[in-house]
Amino acid sequence: APVCDADAAALVLWAPEWRPDQKDVVAREEAAASGLAAFFAASGCFARTELRRVPDVAPSAIAAQVADARGGAFDVVVAIAVRELGPVVRVLASPALVDGGTEVVLQVSSWVPPDAAEPRVFTVRWQNGGPGVVKGVESLPHDMQEALAAGLLRRPDA
Repeated sequence: APVCDADAAALVLWAPEWRPDQKDVVAREEAAASGLAAFFAASGCFARTELRRVPDVAPSAIAAQVADARGGAFDVVVAIAVRELGPVVRVLASPALVDGGTEVVLQVSSWVPPDAAEPRVFTVRWQNGGPGVVKGVESLPHDMQEALAAGLLRRPDA
């Protein structure tokens, strides 16, 4: 089933989990924040959403956040680890053959309080591009919104 529930109030926690050699970290985090905010403001994913950037979305780090949700303020807690958000370029057999675009990789966990014992966890891998495509960072907020729509509004295994 989709993570989104148009009748529910959700606490959405997010944190970047960049690889050690990640470039342009500040710009990517701004794009992620912008894309997340725009998605939850306009998608109708939840009736009410509180979006919080947290230092870490490991289960132990967000246990207190889930405990707060058990108080009744939120129907769902969603944690999103942003693992990749950026342009991708692959040079094939020759420099004239370029395969590129943008890629978004998210690790999504969701809990439904008060039974919030074990989260539902899945990965969203979203790409846009192909042969001959070279993209920059301008589309990253929109790419984040598209990845969220693909992963949260529709079944993640579809």
